[in-house]
Amino acid sequence: MNIFTPLIKQIKQFTFHTKHGRPNNPVDDDFNTDLLPLFSGNGAYLYSAWVNIAVGILIRNIARAQFALTRGGNDVTSGSLYELFRRPNRLMSGHDLWKETAAWWYLEGEAFWWAGPDYSGGIPKELFILDPRRLRNEGCKMGDLAGIFRGANRRWFYDTGTESIPILNDELFQFRDWNPWNPVRGVNPLAALALELEQDYFANKANSQLLKNNAIPMGILKTDQVVRPEEADALEKRWESKYGAIKAGRKIAVLGKGTNFKPLSFSPDVIKLFELKRWNLYTILAKYGIPPRVANISDKSTALSGKDTQEQHSAFWQYTLIPTLRQFESILETQFFIRFGLKETGKFDLWDIPELQESEDSQSRRDIAEIQAGLKTINEVLQERGKEKKPWGDVWYRPKNMIPTTKGEGGDNETT
Repeated sequence: MNIFTPLIKQIKQFTFHTKHGRPNNPVDDDFNTDLLPLFSGNGAYLYSAWVNIAVGILIRNIARAQFALTRGGNDVTSGSLYELFRRPNRLMSGHDLWKETAAWWYLEGEAFWWAGPDYSGGIPKELFILDPRRLRNEGCKMGDLAGIFRGANRRWFYDTGTESIPILNDELFQFRDWNPWNPVRGVNPLAALALELEQDYFANKANSQLLKNNAIPMGILKTDQVVRPEEADALEKRWESKYGAIKAGRKIAVLGKGTNFKPLSFSPDVIKLFELKRWNLYTILAKYGIPPRVANISDKSTALSGKDTQEQHSAFWQYTLIPTLRQFESILETQFFIRFGLKETGKFDLWDIPELQESEDSQSRRDIAEIQAGLKTINEVLQERGKEKKPWGDVWYRPKNMIPTTKGEGGDNETT
């Protein structure tokens, strides 16, 4: 049997699953910690509603950006490289490639592309997404400075659950966020939010328990006599048979010998749980750079105006998604295009994103004004946009309504 068969089998399974047992630590492979089970693996994605919602918002929008190949300023729309990014493997589309890459990036701080079991060198013919939690590097540990420089020769091992499969460094493409504790691994973006996730988890459990135990009877039958259990049951059945059963799952309470019923109200400590959950919600959104309105959240008494909502959606793209996309481009440029000596390069095309249209229109108006004023040439604007220059773009064409003037002897401007 091919040693990669178990690996292929793992890839074909549903990507987001919870691995029981001890997963790779988000900080260092050899660093043990007592974080909650909900924080291990994708526990936060599974048990924290707002982590799940936040990551879902991020990856859906990341996948909206079209990844395009260019060569010499011209779009590449055919060829083996184009087909590789359009359909990385028979089970995945280009949309899935970037969506799953972003998902692992926001959950684990890193993502891995694998060139496949048949890879023998050169530009890969297939790309697969690997689970970062199942990958371990052979050598580099915390403080191992020599291991950093030898990292190019280190192998990786993929844990299938039944065996550990070696994978050469040349077969992997790693998208890694900066990790101050481990130079070869990314760091889980939720690492600093471990306590907030723990608090939110137990607050949810406390609220659920509160709701389960806060059932108040719909009606109460009181008597000054001592009522035995069998008598209370008979009295309850007789009442229900005559007046009908209580709806909504509520029951009749039978209290005897002067016993009074007093419903319990929420204590201040319980109210604090709701405030804590609100704080944790905004902490998670802030960590992921998601404005509240993008997540359909508003604590204001009045709804946000359309302009406020549009500004938050635009800010979400400009300050959260675009920096991530540019980082993906930079990593891919280094690990893929430069590595294989390709003339092509890859960039995310954002011109058709509605949230950015207003800012793009404003930028176009500024560019036109600066061209007309002679502050920029057309080629300078095209260069800033990453587009091909025009043969005539270095010449400034003065608008027809502009009239040259000179300063007269009396200090006043004279038209010549």
